[in-house]
Amino acid sequence: MARGLADIGAEGVLLAGAGRAILLQIADPRVGHGVAEHSNFADRPQDRLRATLTYVYAVVYGTEEQVATVRRAVNRAHAPVRRTATDGSQGYNAFDAESQLWVVATLYDTAVTVYEQVHGPLDDDTAERMYQDYARIGTALQLPADMWPRDRAAFAQYWASRLGVLRPDEKARKIARDLLYPAGGPALMRLAMPVARFLTAGLLPDHLREGFGFDWTPQDDRRFERTMRAVGLVYPRLPQRIRYWPRDYYLGSLKPAPLRAGRKVRNA
Repeated sequence: MARGLADIGAEGVLLAGAGRAILLQIADPRVGHGVAEHSNFADRPQDRLRATLTYVYAVVYGTEEQVATVRRAVNRAHAPVRRTATDGSQGYNAFDAESQLWVVATLYDTAVTVYEQVHGPLDDDTAERMYQDYARIGTALQLPADMWPRDRAAFAQYWASRLGVLRPDEKARKIARDLLYPAGGPALMRLAMPVARFLTAGLLPDHLREGFGFDWTPQDDRRFERTMRAVGLVYPRLPQRIRYWPRDYYLGSLKPAPLRAGRKVRNA
């Protein structure tokens, strides 16, 4: 039986791609400029990660009440994030469906990229089911269902066309610096940042790695490959309660609605 997002999305190792997903998102100025002007990345860089993870876990695994809770929270946060286009800026709007499509696309592509680095390639049935499941992350907000590319081949075309024109601007690079070189935040998070920076750089497409100013050498490439092989050997052998801890932690913060055991993602 093919697995889907509900079978794979709880794996904590997917968080290794969090930096990659965020940098891909902010490389699009419709997202990056909104974040730059309406987010407290510099002071609380962990907040966007927490909000994103809580939303995704609730949509995939939570109760109807939890989904309603995170939807309201996201919509409240998005409400002021808008600016009319001018000669110097194309403007942005957090409710814009194209922007939401791009954000979900980065989450999907990053999840698949990290999962396959650790566990190996997905079989076709599982890959297709997971792909179709991911649409729900966008359609739970304002993304029309018919905007999600109809299949993985259509997504590959969309993805290639978007990546081909992405070039981080100075606002995006500043957000990346604030995120990856935080001046504040928990001490444990700051201690983990060298690893986070390395994984983020290793997972990014080459031209975006360069665009964000990462120094990357062939030796770094080899070290990244060795690191992912080691993770692939160790991580799958960890107890499930450890591998699924991030999901349980973030869903546990959505009181009082409990996690439903064995809950599957809703149809998109």
